[in-house]
Amino acid sequence: MATLDVTRRVLEGAQWLAPDAIKLAPLLADHGKLVRRPAGAWVHAEGDEDTGLLVVVDGAIDLFCHGLGERHVRVGLVGPGAAVGQSARFGGGPRLVTAAAATPCTTLVVSDRALARIAEQAPEIWRAVATLLYGQLRYALRFGADMLTLPPTQRVAARLSEIAEVTAGLDALPLSQQALGEMTGLTRKTVNAVLRRLQADQVLLCDYRRIEIRDVGRLRDIARLPT
Repeated sequence: MATLDVTRRVLEGAQWLAPDAIKLAPLLADHGKLVRRPAGAWVHAEGDEDTGLLVVVDGAIDLFCHGLGERHVRVGLVGPGAAVGQSARFGGGPRLVTAAAATPCTTLVVSDRALARIAEQAPEIWRAVATLLYGQLRYALRFGADMLTLPPTQRVAARLSEIAEVTAGLDALPLSQQALGEMTGLTRKTVNAVLRRLQADQVLLCDYRRIEIRDVGRLRDIARLPT
């Protein structure tokens, strides 16, 4: 299990904490709770009343939303340094997504009470939470726009490049073709064809339930090609 020192180092590199990461990282590590979970374990469920932040320290977390009926639709994957959640201070309600361990992982759980205690020493924490909320909103809007406007190759490239940004601490994405299909609204057959082309162009390397991004810059360029 990750130590507090490892947790602090991961937090110091978290973009959503900039420019106050050096000050906030030790406070979050000290006031949060480290939890280790095996692959496949649920972290929290959509609709849970608990508020606060969930920070990935090592491993990766899958994010799901409820679809039609009881179906869970995969909407994201986050890795070390990334965080999800919200605070009651900003009108946050029940959890918006279900989080599950994509791999064995360690998470730092920071409750609303813990955030309030941190704010007594460092009010900058609220700026960091607001930055995180803005990032989550931006991702949701971009996700919707991509699903509505992009053809398959660009849609896959856009999704992979965005996931790569929040999983930079991983050697490869723990992502199957079926999972990527869920996140892009495409069939597994279509995703497989797109991935084969991207692999032939040396943009990425596919293995069983694993995608290694070789050139994230080219992925971004492909996602922005005119339709």
